[in-house]
Amino acid sequence: MSKPEQPGAPGGGRGADRTDRSDRTDRTDRVKDAARQKGLRPSGGYRKLRSFRVTTVIYDATVAFCERFVGKRSRTHDQMVQAARSGRQNIAEGSRASATSSQTELRLVNVARASLDELLLDYEDFLRQRGLRQWGKDDPQAQAVREGGKGIDRIDRTDRSDRTDRTDSEAYGVWLTNPDPAVVANAVICLIHQANYLLDRLIAGLESQFIQAGGYSERLAAARLEERRRQNQTDQTDPTDRSDQSEKTAPTCPNCGRPMALRTARKGAQAGSQFWGCTGYPECKGTQRVDGSVGSVGSDRSDG
Repeated sequence: MSKPEQPGAPGGGRGADRTDRSDRTDRTDRVKDAARQKGLRPSGGYRKLRSFRVTTVIYDATVAFCERFVGKRSRTHDQMVQAARSGRQNIAEGSRASATSSQTELRLVNVARASLDELLLDYEDFLRQRGLRQWGKDDPQAQAVREGGKGIDRIDRTDRSDRTDRTDSEAYGVWLTNPDPAVVANAVICLIHQANYLLDRLIAGLESQFIQAGGYSERLAAARLEERRRQNQTDQTDPTDRSDQSEKTAPTCPNCGRPMALRTARKGAQAGSQFWGCTGYPECKGTQRVDGSVGSVGSDRSDG
């Protein structure tokens, strides 16, 4: 007894199925390649951001500051630590989300910026409520903190051990380990201002990039349109048609000038017949008959 044929192409179902699956895989790979060419962004890389490194120092310094100078049972203790942590963690989460959602990255970076503002107020409140002086922008000690931070740029970032983050903190060690809480609080305030400046620049860059290149969904849509155009160019020649028409070049749309693609009417009086349709459909509904005459196909129009 002969085995029944598997569904697929005539005369060899299983082989035809494999061919069909292979074709679908090839199309998927082409879409992915086109998406990469459109600039889908890699995720991660946040450890190289100076804003992330500065907020890491702020987080570590805040944990130590609260342990030394704020009561552990105080609600302010937990709020300051959580605000410092949020300023750091949201930069990392936004960076990881960047490949699939530019809007999510922007939102998370803005959350980090807002968390640092909250932390800034806590440090200012600490100084004000205890009658301690807050350094001005041009105070020599504030300028010294800013100069001390330049040491971060000279640190070797190829080391991914925990020692690297501690080295960043050591660039400000003379201030952050000072026994005077006013010195530590003012030093962290200087760091928060630096981090806010860096985050403002990061946010502006992300907004500009989104406006110019779009986000993930826009780039994926562009990649899909590119694949559809490629398919339309392939479909312009019917492999079952042995006439001279298979060698003809696609005309341009008489309405908008865009290239046209060979379509097949699916319904109506002309169902099954071919015609040229504008690739700008549905914005442009220009059609042309295969014999070269211009005319509306009406309800017989198919988007392929």
